Amino acid sequence: MSQTRTDKPILEVVNLETTFPLKSGLLRRTYAEVQAVSDVSFSVYPGETLGLVGESGCGKSTVARTITGLERSKSGHVYFDGQDLTQLSYAQMRALRGDIQLIFQDPYSSLNPRMTVRELVTEPWQIHGGVVQRGRWEAELTELLEMVGLNLEHADRYPHQFSGGQRQRISIARALALRPKLVICDEAVSALDVSIQAQILNLLKELQEELGLAYLFISHDLSVVRHVCDRVAVMYLGKIMEIGDRDAIYELPTNPYTQALLSAAPVTKPWLAEGRKEIVLEGDIPSPANPPSGCRFRTRCWKAEDVCAREEPGLVDRGHGHPSACHFAEVDTTVIPQTG
Repeated sequence: MSQTRTDKPILEVVNLETTFPLKSGLLRRTYAEVQAVSDVSFSVYPGETLGLVGESGCGKSTVARTITGLERSKSGHVYFDGQDLTQLSYAQMRALRGDIQLIFQDPYSSLNPRMTVRELVTEPWQIHGGVVQRGRWEAELTELLEMVGLNLEHADRYPHQFSGGQRQRISIARALALRPKLVICDEAVSALDVSIQAQILNLLKELQEELGLAYLFISHDLSVVRHVCDRVAVMYLGKIMEIGDRDAIYELPTNPYTQALLSAAPVTKPWLAEGRKEIVLEGDIPSPANPPSGCRFRTRCWKAEDVCAREEPGLVDRGHGHPSACHFAEVDTTVIPQTG
């Protein structure tokens, strides 16, 4: 996908910051803040998939929850179809929820066990009246279930009567019930077996082509992201470290953290990996309540120098064709995994 876009983004996140208070004592006074998301900016265009990757705890899911209004941002803006979601009232945000849907990680806990598939899928139509006329519910339900590989005879069963992959298909059907423009997939396949993952990923791609959906695909699995995403943003400790087209990120990574992630990815073609350099990061991820000065990755980075502690690198194109937040950004093809 070209770096230059002529259409407008369906979602635009600008300098987003989301924090959580740390409290102690009988009066529960706030003594510090966890900087879960710090100055994050990116866009998602109609019909494309943007992957958001990084280690657990880097802030990926908090970004998703902030976009959907499940968490409140401290500062920044989230524009959806030109409207700033951070400035909307509860009623205004509720009216927009039909256009932004979220598929959660765990299909076992995200579905109400006391509701049948019919009730789960039609509930959004009850909440958002007027999307589907009552007389069309059965026909729409049948179409949705068929679209995700189920049939009407499944409609009166309960979630515990389905496998994990089938439950995630139900979650997808429920997300599509309101005909959204943007679907946020928060680790949507990580709880599934590998063979089932492939089925769900192929289903998501087919639905995107058929319905013109935009996806924000959140995952820690680099091979999955490479399979489904058009562009990729790499997060570390609440910040985006590198963002660009999929091939640029996987074949021409410039940020040391991206290179370390790729180095740790499994090699599926070892005969092509001769001379590949393995990067072993030392130390633990710093606390988001007390992040390092300057570059947040510097405490684990082999390239770090004094300037990295003094100055925070901006997320800019340093002559490699895509933005990277590193003072010493450079392409290193020796760390690229042969993932096919």
